[in-house]
Amino acid sequence: VQLQASGGGLVQAGGSLTLSCAASGRVINYVMGWFRQAPGKEREAVAAARWSGGWTYYGDSVKGRFTISRDNAKNTVYLQMNKLKPEDTGIYYCAADPGLLRSMATDGKQYDYWGQGTQVTVSS
Repeated sequence: VQLQASGGGLVQAGGSLTLSCAASGRVINYVMGWFRQAPGKEREAVAAARWSGGWTYYGDSVKGRFTISRDNAKNTVYLQMNKLKPEDTGIYYCAADPGLLRSMATDGKQYDYWGQGTQVTVSS
């Protein structure tokens, strides 16, 4: 499985961005995650979901503002980010794994596949 993340950019606080993660290969039973890393900070789980449905996870800092979704036809998972804040700035990575439980979905070390990252910068 290869992942290609895109959609990052520079946006003003309060604005929106949609990140995309295109997957090659069959990911129907995979768990898809979005992580971010800000300068000087540890990688943080932002959102995750099982591709086939059943559960989603959102970090406390993004609940109510970010939404993870998928397009089966395009084999792509999205992260819709609304009401962006300067503290949302960082490099965003998508990740995939074939068999994670929801309880493990926030641990980046559990994911087998990673995209290359896309920069999101939110100006105040």
